[in-house]
Amino acid sequence: MMNEEVRTIMSTDVVTAYPFQSVGDAAKVMLRNQLQQLPVVDSTGRLLGLITSYDMWRDCRRNRNSENRAVSEVMNVHVVKLAPKDKVGTAAELFMDRRFKTLPVVNLDGKLKGVVTAFDVIRYSLKREYREPILYREVLQ
Repeated sequence: MMNEEVRTIMSTDVVTAYPFQSVGDAAKVMLRNQLQQLPVVDSTGRLLGLITSYDMWRDCRRNRNSENRAVSEVMNVHVVKLAPKDKVGTAAELFMDRRFKTLPVVNLDGKLKGVVTAFDVIRYSLKREYREPILYREVLQ
């Protein structure tokens, strides 16, 4: 079950930030989309880093003008990434380490192809085990 490739469960409609954006603008995007982190990409879609709500909070405590700083000044550039052919079990193991909530998926050129979240792994595992909902049933309209 955990031998499936992450590309089969990753989200491909990814909300991203750009390095030149302000931290304030990135925060608005995160709030609007209810996200805790944003992959930071260049104009070609290559992953440059990740900015998280924690990164923003930490920077805000250090810098009075944090909201106007560039995302590139606050983002984390040491990002653990997955390849599309990496296994769901690899993602699950990284999530169990409790340092990650979202893992970017990049191709060999470093271009962002999607993200995998801990929730994606849980949903995948549950749907493999239980084909129909256990606690609720969706109502079709």
